[in-house]
Amino acid sequence: MGARGQGIRASFGYGVGQSVNRGQPWSKLEELTPNTAVRGILPDALATVVNVQWFGSDALELTYKSPSGKVANELLYRHDEARLEVVEQGRPWSFDGDGGLFRLVSEANRIRLAHLFDPLLAVHTSLVEPLPHQITAVYEVMLPRQPLRFLLADDPGAGQDHHGRATDKGADCPG
Repeated sequence: MGARGQGIRASFGYGVGQSVNRGQPWSKLEELTPNTAVRGILPDALATVVNVQWFGSDALELTYKSPSGKVANELLYRHDEARLEVVEQGRPWSFDGDGGLFRLVSEANRIRLAHLFDPLLAVHTSLVEPLPHQITAVYEVMLPRQPLRFLLADDPGAGQDHHGRATDKGADCPG
């Protein structure tokens, strides 16, 4: 997924981790429990705690799993608390995103897939009201023949109506 997809996901709150310690920028070692997500162990990702084994009250061995599934161990001491941050894993979805952006994206997807539900979408969404024989010519005769090698020409308003009125009046010029 590209950078655009990531921006949309973040704006809708998909899977975004939020700090548990809102007022405090670091976590205590006691907060490291199994299945907890921690920022600061890996340089660019969250680590999931697998196991914690304490050595006294100031040190512990942390067994963690990276997002790729690799399991590793690290010894942590009290001075490491400043770089650690316990993160609350977000739900796979949330409802706190921008409603206007969500509506725009859903409408764009609806329009993108509309032809699957309405084959005459172009006719129904335009301001032009084609006659039945024109719809038949385009959708039943021309479009099924691929590659398309036709030129469809219609000349509405070519003056037949004016010419007819002029002959009715017996005049040589329209008017």
